[in-house]
Amino acid sequence: MLEGCKSAKERWGGVSELIDNWLNGRQELLVLYCSLSGVEQLRVDERPFFEKMRHLCQMLVDYVSAGHFEIYEQLQQEAVEFDDNAALNSATALFDAIQKTTEFCLDFNDGIDKFSDIQSLQVALSKLGECLEERFALEDQLIEILHNSHGEAVTQ
Repeated sequence: MLEGCKSAKERWGGVSELIDNWLNGRQELLVLYCSLSGVEQLRVDERPFFEKMRHLCQMLVDYVSAGHFEIYEQLQQEAVEFDDNAALNSATALFDAIQKTTEFCLDFNDGIDKFSDIQSLQVALSKLGECLEERFALEDQLIEILHNSHGEAVTQ
């Protein structure tokens, strides 16, 4: 009975922190991606190129895994708790689109050792950048629909 009396803030305040940590991971991923793709660097990273590539792949897999196995699940549960069926229905199409970007990211990781020259690697990095841009936009929509829309209720 006491469990049912928890306020929304007690219940879902941790989701905001989880999302914040995940978005910080996104930023780190982007900084490393920019370092590798030749986009203006925000900080100097003098590690060898292929060491940075391996680190990018590790961060990429960690990021997409956290999304699927932690963040999205928490966001869905929050919408369920708030009985927000409209948000859950809207999120379904977003999950499908995000899944496609996940597959691309995992394929990139799995195929990283198969690039025979720097030009093919640059093309793959460019496509990865486009994929990440799409994914981040979709995830932002997902957060808006499933979490931010309940912001007032969470702070009560």
